[in-house]
Amino acid sequence: MADLKAFAEQLVNLTVKEVNELATILKDEYGIEPAAAAPVMMAGGAAEGGAAAEEKTSFDVILKSAGAQKLAVVKLVKELTGLGLKEAKELVDGAPKALKEGVAKDEADSLKKSLEEAGAEVEVK
Repeated sequence: MADLKAFAEQLVNLTVKEVNELATILKDEYGIEPAAAAPVMMAGGAAEGGAAAEEKTSFDVILKSAGAQKLAVVKLVKELTGLGLKEAKELVDGAPKALKEGVAKDEADSLKKSLEEAGAEVEVK
C-alpha cells in the first residue's frame, strides 16, 4: 500500500512538462490517449486542493481571450495541456474557459506568464 501512496504523491507533484512527457509515453507505448489520462491527473490535483481549501493552495487558470496571436496561443495551449490540435483550438475558441483547474500557485503563475507572452488574456482564480 505504501508504494501506491508514493506513486500517487509523485503523480500529484508532476510539473506541466512532466505531465506532457507522461502523456506522450502513455500514447506512444501503451496506446492510451492523453485526453483519457488528463482527468486522472486533474482528479489527483483537485482531491489534494479540496483538503486544504482554507489555505487556497489550488488555483484555476482561465483563458479569457486568445488575443491577436490566436494561432500561437492554440499551439501553446496544445503543448501545455497535452490536448490534440482540434481540442486545443476548441478550447481557445470557447474562451473564456478554464485551461487548468486545481493547480499550484507556481504552476498557475507559470501558465499565465507563458500564455500572456503568446498574446492571450489570462486570469488566475
